[in-house]
Amino acid sequence: MITQLHAVLREAGLKVTAPRLAVLAAIENAPHAGADDLFGAVRLELPGTSLQAVYGVLGALTTAGVLRRIEPAGSPARYERRVGDNHHHIVCTTCGAVADVDCVHGDAPCLAPSATNGFTVQSAEITFWGLCPKCQAAAQSEAAAASAVHDRLSST
Repeated sequence: MITQLHAVLREAGLKVTAPRLAVLAAIENAPHAGADDLFGAVRLELPGTSLQAVYGVLGALTTAGVLRRIEPAGSPARYERRVGDNHHHIVCTTCGAVADVDCVHGDAPCLAPSATNGFTVQSAEITFWGLCPKCQAAAQSEAAAASAVHDRLSST
């Protein structure tokens, strides 16, 4: 994987450095991670790394088009390697898990606005909100437990 990450950096015209490789490797293992989570992963590999250094690497990689920065409402910025397409995201309203959703309708920008006010539309960003499978199961378990307690209290 490291050889592939070297190639990604070189193709983007970026110098191959240990912090850049560490951030890319961390994102491979945790897509849609925020800077703080990535910092935690990078520090395991490069103990002398600072949070500011991780932010600098994220900025450089985003500017070079190697990463995409997404900002779901109410959440810190998150980063992903999936770039070059116009996909969307679904976010769990309970735990904050994020998953990719392919383009809603055909090619980018996937949607046609009712008015562009003179802008040339290049992409559309949509965030779907809901419950992830893990949180759905937890909610169902809680509801079942509450129902069982209610049934016991009602029968006494």
